[in-house]
Amino acid sequence: MTANSDSDAAIWVREHAPEWQALAADSAAAAQRSQATVQEALRTLRAYRILLRHLATVRQLMPGGVLAGILERTCAQLHTAVNRPPRLTRARWASLFRDDIPAAAASVRVLTLWLAALLVASAMAGWWLINTYPQLVSLIASPRMIDGVEHGHLWTYQILSIAPPAMLSARIVENNVMVVLAAFCFGILFGLGAFYIVAFNGLNIGGLLAFTHQHGLGLELLKFTLAHGFVELSVICLAAAAGTALGESVIRPQCATRAESLRRRAAELAPLLLACALLLLGSGLIEGFISPHPAITIPERLAIGLGYWTLMLLWLSGRLRIRRTHAQSAPMTPPESRR
Repeated sequence: MTANSDSDAAIWVREHAPEWQALAADSAAAAQRSQATVQEALRTLRAYRILLRHLATVRQLMPGGVLAGILERTCAQLHTAVNRPPRLTRARWASLFRDDIPAAAASVRVLTLWLAALLVASAMAGWWLINTYPQLVSLIASPRMIDGVEHGHLWTYQILSIAPPAMLSARIVENNVMVVLAAFCFGILFGLGAFYIVAFNGLNIGGLLAFTHQHGLGLELLKFTLAHGFVELSVICLAAAAGTALGESVIRPQCATRAESLRRRAAELAPLLLACALLLLGSGLIEGFISPHPAITIPERLAIGLGYWTLMLLWLSGRLRIRRTHAQSAPMTPPESRR
């Protein structure tokens, strides 16, 4: 640099120093702000653009100087504030339930149907196995369950004497959520974990139905499961399909790296886990308050089970999507510029 250029740079720095101090204060406030108005957001964007321009000028006039480092840190702080993901506002929640969850469910629809077929096939295999070899029931049922069924008592209607319905529902939801998380997490093992969990549950269901049928209690067990079983088993297949899709993203990555492909697929499928948890919450309430009561008839249980299952299908297919109003869907036109 020549002497004149040094003096011009010093003059330029002195002229813009007050502006930089104000912009630095705005950047610090933007980083700590939890919610911004439209004016505050526009002011932050304007400060970001100004600092970027000034940073480029400082890098030309005084490369590697202290001032360039200060402006770089301020720009980095503003960059973080500008690109910070939005919080879960009311509109974000609506978009999550209306768009993200049905989109995630649609992306694993084929896998879910295949796993549902596996569940049915394994249930039939469990029925055949226990019907053919009744002594193998000890592999899927506890001695207390076996003893109760052999004496004509189904274990499902004794659970109300152990805990009140509210506590029972909490335990059921906790157990079901653990099964769903296991199906999702183990699905990353190239789908083998999801295959095992779905097949294991199917064998248990078919085997227990066969065992209770042998002792004249099959209809009672079916009656107990009608109100909550449709959604509960569907959610297990759905979570297993999501875990399998997560594992597929590692086997056949759609991004530059396997790690990036896994992160992107996990972000796409995360809303589906939220939907599974909410559906299991409703299923647990039904299983705790409705299923154990013998006074509720089979048609009533069937209506509850099929109604809840239909509501789940409508939600996951996107047919419960809330229509946007004309004011929300119409594109915004910029106001006419004043002459």
